[in-house]
Amino acid sequence: MSDWPAQAADAIENAVAVARERGVEPAQRATRAIVVGVVVAAGVGIAAFVLVIGLFRGLVEVFQGEVWAAWLTLAGIFAVLGAVLWAKRTP
Repeated sequence: MSDWPAQAADAIENAVAVARERGVEPAQRATRAIVVGVVVAAGVGIAAFVLVIGLFRGLVEVFQGEVWAAWLTLAGIFAVLGAVLWAKRTP
């Protein structure tokens, strides 16, 4: 008897393995990278938001309850930061 059923099964298994190696695994890596990137970006955004709130509350305490001074200080910090980033942009 011939061994063609085993050879056919091996050929199918090899084809599926090659398709998985070339198609599914890169897609899984890309999806994993996207998900991790979104989670990290959300965490950084939340941390920045909480940091700004804490900085504002700290400035209000430093200026002994003068909220306008805290707003003015934060506005100056963000204006300088924006100017620096604007100067570093690529044309």
